[in-house]
Amino acid sequence: MLSTTPPSLFCALILCLPLAIVFTITMPPFTITTITNCKEDKVAIFLTKNLPKLEIKTPISPQPPHYPPSLPPPPQDDDSLLHLASQVNPRPKSPKKLAFLFLMTAPLPFAPLWELYFNQSRTTLFNIYIHADPTYKYDLSFTGVFTNKVIHSKPAKRSTPTLISATRRLLSHALLHDPSNFIFALLSPSCIPLHSFNFTYKILTNSGKSFIEILDIEGGAYDRWVARGEELMLPEVGFKDFRIGSQFWILTRKHARMVVRDMRIWPKFNQTCLREDTCYPEDHYFPTLIHMQDLHGSVSTTLTSIDWSVRVGSHPREYKAYEVGPDLIMSLRNKRPRYGYEGINGSDLSVMKRNDPFLFARKFSPDSIQLLISIEKDIILND
Repeated sequence: MLSTTPPSLFCALILCLPLAIVFTITMPPFTITTITNCKEDKVAIFLTKNLPKLEIKTPISPQPPHYPPSLPPPPQDDDSLLHLASQVNPRPKSPKKLAFLFLMTAPLPFAPLWELYFNQSRTTLFNIYIHADPTYKYDLSFTGVFTNKVIHSKPAKRSTPTLISATRRLLSHALLHDPSNFIFALLSPSCIPLHSFNFTYKILTNSGKSFIEILDIEGGAYDRWVARGEELMLPEVGFKDFRIGSQFWILTRKHARMVVRDMRIWPKFNQTCLREDTCYPEDHYFPTLIHMQDLHGSVSTTLTSIDWSVRVGSHPREYKAYEVGPDLIMSLRNKRPRYGYEGINGSDLSVMKRNDPFLFARKFSPDSIQLLISIEKDIILND
């Protein structure tokens, strides 16, 4: 029994002090008094009451999409996640839904615009999924229609295979989360809608095809193919099969499953490039995969309008706030998409006769949000 005389009490204090400090810093408050090798509770209470409180702020972790109770939570390691997603039913349940996949390495400045866009529709016709790079400090939490939409995310950097991995994660979660997801649209934080949700839904569900730019002969194509090293892509991806296209596409459920099931050419693209100036795997992997496995199931174009006539380095034109107005939106709507080489769709109408509408556009500066909101009802959402 520990003596209660002053010298004994002082010794107990000295002996228990290191333990009390360690437990105070590393353990939750309700376990602070559980101190081994010290049997007098009064000593621990005295020590913990007189130590300064340490305030530890943990970053807010957005909750993932709500999965039905009958489904286990998706695994967080990519191999297990992709394997599980590859086994889903290829046929969607009714009603057919659009899955909007936001690939983010920055905040979502146009959230208010998208909020109005999605509020036009019944929630039974769409789902939202967000891959938010956890290394970035987001100024605002995801609220409104974006509440509980952030999937388990990992760092993703432009011009590296990590962007492809992030996209495959988004597709996997969307396939596992809702068997009604029929069309999958990949979007960036700088994207805006050009039409109403109802217009977009009708166009995409009636088409039944993917819209992905698949370009054959492009300047610098060979340099991009050998960016990882001479002949490293062989034998799986010969130069004759290598394709280039916009990173932002719209895929059918069939092609979404094709992406998550792929174990043949993905390892070739999941390599570090020797030359960064010719390495854009996010622009190569998806068009190459669809070209090699199901060319006739797609329309060779992107429905996200991007202006490459004015660029800064490897980035396309960014529309500034002073440029935003009804004329800009109407001009983007009226542009004709760029299609791949004629005949890419086999028995379909010639590509040259197609004139599919642009449904989205990028790249807009964050400070243009108020001007976009001011014309959304009368212009953007008015078809």
